[in-house]
Amino acid sequence: MDPQHLRPAGAAERRRGVLFDVDGTLVDSSYLHTLAWWQAFRQQGHDVPMASIHHCVGMGGDRLVDSLLPQGRDRNADAEILASHAALFASSWAVLRPFDGARDLLAQCHFGGLAVALASSARTQDLLATRRALGSDAHIHAATSANDAKASKPAPDILVAALEAVGVQPSDAVYVGDAVWDMQAAAAIGMPAIGLTCGGTTAAELRDAGAAEVYSGPRDLLDNLQSSAIGRLLTASSAGG
Repeated sequence: MDPQHLRPAGAAERRRGVLFDVDGTLVDSSYLHTLAWWQAFRQQGHDVPMASIHHCVGMGGDRLVDSLLPQGRDRNADAEILASHAALFASSWAVLRPFDGARDLLAQCHFGGLAVALASSARTQDLLATRRALGSDAHIHAATSANDAKASKPAPDILVAALEAVGVQPSDAVYVGDAVWDMQAAAAIGMPAIGLTCGGTTAAELRDAGAAEVYSGPRDLLDNLQSSAIGRLLTASSAGG
């Protein structure tokens, strides 16, 4: 998807919004994904260190596999690895939990007049499971998954799809994520990004990848919301400009 397809809205139609990654940002699932990938690789005879896997979590599954396995491998087994990861992660759906402050953060953005969208590289089924764990559908205007994009993060396709779904321009939005891939995807379309370290990525890594601000998690961001990039959107939205 080309960001140039997002046409400027008229002044009367101008809307502002916040896009959120889900895994590792709103829901404590990054390490569950890491373990599921590790087991899926082992089933196909690949011994990939968990630290390497965790670094790639947040990419789409196809990119993650391609980044971690030798380029000269037999790629016929890739589909089996992806299917195994999906099944293994699904076994963790029942224990998914939102981070402290995640629900309140979504509600505050919603009640402040911002469009709220989830922009995740997850499969549709996994996104539904994390949304059930969040229990915040009343405060979410739209959600996009891997099925809504030709290319996964760090490509910006999923973010563009989410922006289109809520009718918001990149310059009128902020993306919140926990991985370097989130920061890079936002930078590709000129959208400010806020990094959260609760997914296991350091503040230095997030800043190096383009994060404008970094917080420890949803609660920390919520506690500092008015002085954050989201706070500036809230102020502009309430002013009607």
